[in-house]
Amino acid sequence: MTAHKNHEQTQKSGGFRPGCLGVLVMIALTIFLPRVVPVLQPHVALPADRILDDPLFTIPGLPGDQGAVYLTNTLVTWAIAVFIVLLMGFLVGRRVKQAMARDEYVLTGFTDVFVSFVEVLYNLTESTAGKWTRVIFPYFVTITTLVLVINWMELLPGIDTIGVLTPSHKPGYGYVVKDLGPVAILWEEAEGKGEKGEALVPGGRYGLAAVEEGEPTYEFRPFFRVASTDLNFTLALALVSVIMTQIVGLRALGAHYMEKFFNFRALLRGPMGLLDFAVGLLELISEFSKILSFSFRLFGNIFAGSVLLFVMGALMPPILFGFYGLELFVGLIQAFVFGMLTMVFMAQATQHH
Repeated sequence: MTAHKNHEQTQKSGGFRPGCLGVLVMIALTIFLPRVVPVLQPHVALPADRILDDPLFTIPGLPGDQGAVYLTNTLVTWAIAVFIVLLMGFLVGRRVKQAMARDEYVLTGFTDVFVSFVEVLYNLTESTAGKWTRVIFPYFVTITTLVLVINWMELLPGIDTIGVLTPSHKPGYGYVVKDLGPVAILWEEAEGKGEKGEALVPGGRYGLAAVEEGEPTYEFRPFFRVASTDLNFTLALALVSVIMTQIVGLRALGAHYMEKFFNFRALLRGPMGLLDFAVGLLELISEFSKILSFSFRLFGNIFAGSVLLFVMGALMPPILFGFYGLELFVGLIQAFVFGMLTMVFMAQATQHH
């Protein structure tokens, strides 16, 4: 009886869903909205943009501006992603408890997808880490889910596109707002003389307008930017991964874990022992190289994907959704690689040298 009821629920869940309509609306807006609304040229910046000019707080003991902590657009997006992950965990956990209370063992919708995703990660951890699965799995699933949500936020409307124009701190470079209507011009000054820049006017028509010398320039500060395009976030996540790997290794092997790096007992075995001691030092260097590889792999792939979406969105908006599919796949792969490598390194740390 229960299986029949679950089968009927599964059949009812099919058909056209509101999410499909939302995707179609987004495609239509991507194609037609730039034709009627004036937009700026793509804004590509390596460092994160400050939303507020004044720092949130200052770390004592650091000189000058080094101790100032600012509210940046990547920090805002990171906080939103953390909230989304916590909300998903709460809602899915409550839905699973309700289903078990009603003896329903066939989940549907997003709950089924999320539970299957977590189960796949758990099975991978169990086949690799063995008895240390319960210790390592929380890091694996948390890092993978968080990075996946952050990477996929790159595809949301408003990311890197909604912001304000503020006075530019870069002399001779920025946006110039003319009095000839809502016209924005991206320009660069050459030898102190204004040049012609490309203007973007209502209706999506492109033209040229002269930029006079001494005109004030502005820079675009988006309110939201994907956190994984900020090297600070990827470096912080890499430090968490590598440091927790050492803690798991010390928890599993105790003080003997340090022999992986400083094998002083090997020196008693003669020339071959000296070689083993040198290999241990190389292992120590490899731990620091993991920080660099973790940081730049995730940062480079997602930042390059953002630039690709900027360029293709400005050149050929109708085919932009093809690149959305590519970035959807890249975001998933990069999240899985980051989490998978963390899990494997932790599992290796629990094994004797």
